[in-house]
Amino acid sequence: METASSPPKPPPSPPTESEVIENVTNILTSSQASLQSLYPYIPHLTPSLISSILSSASLYSRPSTLLSFFKWCHSHIPNFSHQSNSLHSLLKLLPSLFHHNKFSDAKSLLLSFIASDRFHQLHHSLLHPPRSFPPPTKALLDTAVGAYVQSQKVHLAVQIFKKMKRLHLRPSLLTCNTLLNSLVRYPSSHSIPMSQEIFNDAIRLGVTPNTKTFNIMIYGYCSQFRFKDAMELFNRMTVQFNCFPDNITYNTILDAFCKRGLLNEARDLLSDMKDRGLSPDRNTYNTLVCAYCRLGWLKDAVKAFELMTQSKFLPDVWTYNMLISGFCKEGKIEEAFKLKDKMENLRLLPDVVTYNTLINGCFEWRNSSEAYKLLEEMSEKGVKQNAITYNIMLKRLCKEGAMEEASNTIRKMEQNGFSPDCVTYNTLIHGYCKAGNMREAYMMMDEMARKGLKMDTVTLNTVLHNLCKENKLSKAYELLESAVRRGYTLDEVSYGTLITGCFKDENIDLALKLWDEMKEKEILPSVVTYNSVIGGLCKFGKTEQALAKLNELIESGLVPDVTTYNTIIHGYCREGSVEEAFHFYTKMAEESFKPDIVTCNILLRALCKEQMLDKALKFFNSWILKGKVVDAVTYNTLITFMCKERKMEQALKLLAEMEEKELGPDHFTYNAILCGFTEAGRTEDAKEFLSKMIETGKLPDQSSVSALEKVVSAGEKGQEVVISEIPQDPDSSSEDYSKHIDDLCNEGKYKEARCILEESTRNGITVNRSTYITLMDGLIKRRKGTSKVAQ
Repeated sequence: METASSPPKPPPSPPTESEVIENVTNILTSSQASLQSLYPYIPHLTPSLISSILSSASLYSRPSTLLSFFKWCHSHIPNFSHQSNSLHSLLKLLPSLFHHNKFSDAKSLLLSFIASDRFHQLHHSLLHPPRSFPPPTKALLDTAVGAYVQSQKVHLAVQIFKKMKRLHLRPSLLTCNTLLNSLVRYPSSHSIPMSQEIFNDAIRLGVTPNTKTFNIMIYGYCSQFRFKDAMELFNRMTVQFNCFPDNITYNTILDAFCKRGLLNEARDLLSDMKDRGLSPDRNTYNTLVCAYCRLGWLKDAVKAFELMTQSKFLPDVWTYNMLISGFCKEGKIEEAFKLKDKMENLRLLPDVVTYNTLINGCFEWRNSSEAYKLLEEMSEKGVKQNAITYNIMLKRLCKEGAMEEASNTIRKMEQNGFSPDCVTYNTLIHGYCKAGNMREAYMMMDEMARKGLKMDTVTLNTVLHNLCKENKLSKAYELLESAVRRGYTLDEVSYGTLITGCFKDENIDLALKLWDEMKEKEILPSVVTYNSVIGGLCKFGKTEQALAKLNELIESGLVPDVTTYNTIIHGYCREGSVEEAFHFYTKMAEESFKPDIVTCNILLRALCKEQMLDKALKFFNSWILKGKVVDAVTYNTLITFMCKERKMEQALKLLAEMEEKELGPDHFTYNAILCGFTEAGRTEDAKEFLSKMIETGKLPDQSSVSALEKVVSAGEKGQEVVISEIPQDPDSSSEDYSKHIDDLCNEGKYKEARCILEESTRNGITVNRSTYITLMDGLIKRRKGTSKVAQ
């Protein structure tokens, strides 16, 4: 018994680290103890001690216990859930899980960690493991690839796959298929080349692909209509890998063929499918019906539909809906209604998709009353309207400019329990933009934000497009800057729209600033956006910078289109660098560039402008000999410059060719030759041409009115120009212009009358024949009067 004078016992000393490890390990290995027994050790369990416990040899054979302990630490140990503290412990735990085939648990842990791993610590540790961390195993890397794919971080998964490749570790077939599938469906210009690289790497690492692997790759190629690559792989799968195509393989290629209108190839594929002993299934027939309807090939769609009815795979509601949609898109509403009746006779009840399709078709091709009758029928038959039904009605009202009725429809939609979605608001915003009511458009955007709707990028791009169209670039830029705050996700269309607007407004600095900003945000530009920038640079005489952008485009994995090449060729020509333009044209033609008629016209005009008519004719003739297409612009370019050089016989020869090929002539042709004759002093020929112009309804425009005065001035005294009947324009504008010109001629104001004629021609309005003769007589009289004064 202690006395009052006895000193108090000292507090028990805290346990050492080794004691904590030993005691916790004993508790975890004990069959009697529970995790509640660990509570006294909470103050002593540091991240380093937890890692030591998780890597304990005595616990390695107890993966479930280790997993329970790890989860317990996450919920009970302060700061353990912090990424840097738990990562080391996670990597200590995973080997036991993998060794005991608990891959699902391991992947769940990785997914959970990745979800909160803002700075990609796990990813960095796997690629560059610190000395204190265990080296990543094949199982860890393989599972991590799948986890990153599932977390929609495909680019990180690819890097881990490449790490496996460097270490010569063979990934599992499941992991390869998962990664390839995510890549081919990932909206990136790099995805297909990257999937091709990974496919080849996997085979080199010893992975044996299966039919699913080939189906994924073929889908990727078909999604970009790379049929040559798809068919090469289709043939390789059997010959090289002893894998046989299935219905999915055929349906994938078939869908792509039909989308591109390759009907013969589609039929050959179906024949090959049957030769292999595979029968078309419901998806095959539905693919055909869908594709044919999309292309407007309704006869083929009906044939596929009839074949389907003859097989064991009878058409379902989806098939009927696709065919009804096809008929509605082509305006064949009567046939669409007959299909609906046929459905009902077969006891296939039309659903909301059927009714929505027919309602939309009636709004597009018939009067609104039939659409509203269908709405009533839906109610009578118990088919409930959905948000799409209201959006269809809303689209119609906005198209008609009935914005007040559109607002009432929104209120009715909400009263019936449907919340306006992004499509609803986008339709409204587009309607207000079309009506020029940007204030209401902005109010709709703010309303979306207040309702907590996730605003889609289409809404933003719609407003940006309209602001740029109205030349309100400062407001468009302000909207782009505030986009994230408003809840928008910017894409390359957002930036591309504003960049195009800036170049049109000649604000090259802002355009390039937006381009740099887009690249910094890792928003991948499309070929269209590249073309806008290349075109803008060329317009401002910066063709070399444009060429650098072309190289950047190619390096990024994109494929330039004909517009890209034509823009740079035009840029060189605009600068007068015709030789550079031809050098670029020749070099690109040797690669992938396929010149079109626009290319021809750009180069032809450049040669003519530089007075290289002989080279222009040589280029024109070589183009024709190659069997390439020419148009009215091609001939008008040559004829115009021939006339300027007073080579009228060659010009007339080209005119004859033009008429023979039914490419004209048009206003431009007539004006060029009329001006050519007058400049050459061939007055009689000019008069004859003027009469021919009027006979064919090609009334003179501003340039030929100037030439007309020269014809009049060159005419002999008292001689008249004979004019045949001019086609009459019954438009009231024509009468107004005619009366105005007649009044001016009566007052002797022929100069003013000529200006009014030029204005009417610019506006595409034809004046009366009598008015035209009155003005010509007046101009002749004025010319005679001027001559007498001079004498």
